[in-house]
Amino acid sequence: MFIKSIIKTDKTTGKKYNYYRLCEGYRIGNKVRHKAVVTIGRLDEISDVNDRKLLADRIEQLHKGIGNLFENQTPPEIETLARKIVQKISDIGYRKTEPEINKIENDYQTIDLNSIQNEDIREVGTEWLCKQALEELGVGKHLSESGWKENSVTNSLIHIISKAAYPSSEHKTSQWIEINSAVSELYEKTPKELNRFKLYQSAINLYKQKDSLEQYLSTKTNEIFDLDDKIILYDLTNTYFEGRKETSTISKFARSKEKRSACKLVALAMVVNIYGFVKQSKIYEGNIADCKTMSSLIEELGSNTSFPSRKPIVIIDAGIATDDNLKMLSEKGYNYLCVTRSKLKNYKVISSDPVLLFDNREHKIHVQFITHPDNTDTYLHVHSEQKQLKEQSMKDHFNLRYEEELTNLAESVQKKGGTKKYEKVLERIGRIKERYPSGNKNYEIQVRQENGLVTELIWKRKSIKERSMEGEYFIRTSLKSHDEKMIWDIYNTIREIESAFRVLKTDLNLRPVFHQKDKSTVAHLFLGVLAYTVVSTIRYRLKQKGINHDWRNIVRIMNTQKMVSTTMKSKDGKIYCIRKCSVPTPKVSEIYQAMNYKMMPLYTRKYVVPEN
Repeated sequence: MFIKSIIKTDKTTGKKYNYYRLCEGYRIGNKVRHKAVVTIGRLDEISDVNDRKLLADRIEQLHKGIGNLFENQTPPEIETLARKIVQKISDIGYRKTEPEINKIENDYQTIDLNSIQNEDIREVGTEWLCKQALEELGVGKHLSESGWKENSVTNSLIHIISKAAYPSSEHKTSQWIEINSAVSELYEKTPKELNRFKLYQSAINLYKQKDSLEQYLSTKTNEIFDLDDKIILYDLTNTYFEGRKETSTISKFARSKEKRSACKLVALAMVVNIYGFVKQSKIYEGNIADCKTMSSLIEELGSNTSFPSRKPIVIIDAGIATDDNLKMLSEKGYNYLCVTRSKLKNYKVISSDPVLLFDNREHKIHVQFITHPDNTDTYLHVHSEQKQLKEQSMKDHFNLRYEEELTNLAESVQKKGGTKKYEKVLERIGRIKERYPSGNKNYEIQVRQENGLVTELIWKRKSIKERSMEGEYFIRTSLKSHDEKMIWDIYNTIREIESAFRVLKTDLNLRPVFHQKDKSTVAHLFLGVLAYTVVSTIRYRLKQKGINHDWRNIVRIMNTQKMVSTTMKSKDGKIYCIRKCSVPTPKVSEIYQAMNYKMMPLYTRKYVVPEN
């Protein structure tokens, strides 16, 4: 509220004087309007401008019922007058005018249709969706409360959104922001303000805040969606580098899960809950064994779960499920569930009849509780018909290829100019065994030779005496349960962390890594984890509404919403420039409605330029 002065003239004396009204401001569209609340007369008691402002502020406090810490310091004449005016407002039954946000005043112009042009078209749908998700998560507020300056917060939020919408290097991302995206416009920045060096720095700054951010986001996602960390999933993956990385201390040669063992690697370990939200992450040297990464994360895990006093069930992959790790989990009070590292042989069946269940693709599986003499854990013997067909098919394929290679070698022995020397034949047999180790164990090979030359190569299939174990594996758990389906359902939640790594490495382009410095490498990986948190927030809410798109499909749909500048020439020679967001398509609207987000990022902006 404010006091507005109106100049009036005394009809008797002709003398001019000031007459005052109490007014309020409100908005219609993009325009601000004033409305008179009540007339308050000539205000002869108050002559100073500052006193009139103090009076308006005190009236608004009393009208809204807001307490004043400095009430005793308000001059008595102003306090008395303010209370008198508030009583007058109450007597007339005044109500505050609500802003008419959606009301747009008509603006008719005569336009030359041939002059209409659309320009500066930029993607805005995915960026606007991610911006609202970040606001819901409160990431910007958390960074501000941590002492970050506004400009640093904005740059970091833009970088997280860019990583989710257009996962690429900082160099390409800065080009995308400058040419293709309206993400900078959402934060009232010009695209050229965000060069690759500022993006590099924002990622490094975010990594410095890693522990605080992970703990905050872990708690925040549980609060937003009312989740409970009863079960957590732990796994490890690696990504490879392009380049020699000669000065790096974390890049190492090791076995690559992408079959890129000729490249140096870096490892990323993550703990997620069964809904896909990250609880914790850690970056290791590329050659670290999977089983050696768990103890350090488990030490810090309690503070990031919803109930630190209550230990969740930990689900791990077979590669991490060593006896030492399982013993460590038991000592720290965690129940665990995993697949055994090898197939069990000396076990005893508890129940005689297997239970029939179905996997996520409706394939039949048979499960049965067993015991093993080595420990007191519960084991679930699982036999999958589909897995058996797959493993048998693979075994037949390798056996066939193994026999083909031996046949070629046998023919070479009999051909003129072929390989006949005993040592050379043994070398070729060794290479065949190396290529097909699973086929080699099923065959016996005999090489006949005279005077150092091979005369005949004979092989035969071994007779298999042991029971075939195709399609079988064993689930081990410390839970003392007698419900086969419950154990099976708990184990199947491990698919969620597999999905998380798939989104990180494929949809969010976490591989390969092009950075040369270690500090940039770890910042790149953590930025991907933050972008994944935004993605998982959006996908989780959409799944609740029955929308099960993967992230790439969501980006494809949302990118149909654009920001467009339209210019046109009027009859009187003026050039009108209108900056406006396109109307969402039905599929885009469906996503916004499912998320309960706003559909339009910006109101219409109009500029009028006189003709040159």
